[in-house]
This record gives sequence, structure tokens and C-alpha cells, in this order.
Amino acid sequence: MYLYLGSDVVVPENEVMGIFDVEKVTVDRYMKDYLSYCQKNGKIYYVSLDMPKSIIVCEDTVYISNVSCDTLKKRTQKPQS
Repeated sequence: MYLYLGSDVVVPENEVMGIFDVEKVTVDRYMKDYLSYCQKNGKIYYVSLDMPKSIIVCEDTVYISNVSCDTLKKRTQKPQS
């Protein structure tokens, strides 16, 4: 399955390591250091130029998306039959 991150960007669900709320994790020193490292090494991809709401950490890339964490998490849940 694939996860739609917005603006025609999709990633395989099995590559997603974590989905984080921008407001909650950017205050953490370790996350700031990690994002700075990723930025310096060209591993950050901005899905949209709109206000970022979530950070999606994948195996090779960190995506910054304007789609909320809750919406992304709902998209990963399997439909009930």
C-alpha cells in the first residue's frame, strides 16, 4: 500500500518509520539536530509550500507535509469490512 502525503506525493507505507506533529517535535533538541542533519545532507523534501503540519520519516527521506498527523495516520489504517 501507499501513503498519500499531499501534492501528488506518495510513499510506500512499508518505508514510513514515523509520522510526527511539527508543533510537538520541533521543540525537542534531538529532533532539531536530526532535521538539521537531514537538511545539510539533502534528505528533506517539502511536499508543499503551505504551513507544515507533519514530518514523515522514511528510510531515505524526511518529508515535510501540510497534511495533519491525524489525517495521515487515518490514511494508514485498513478499512473495516
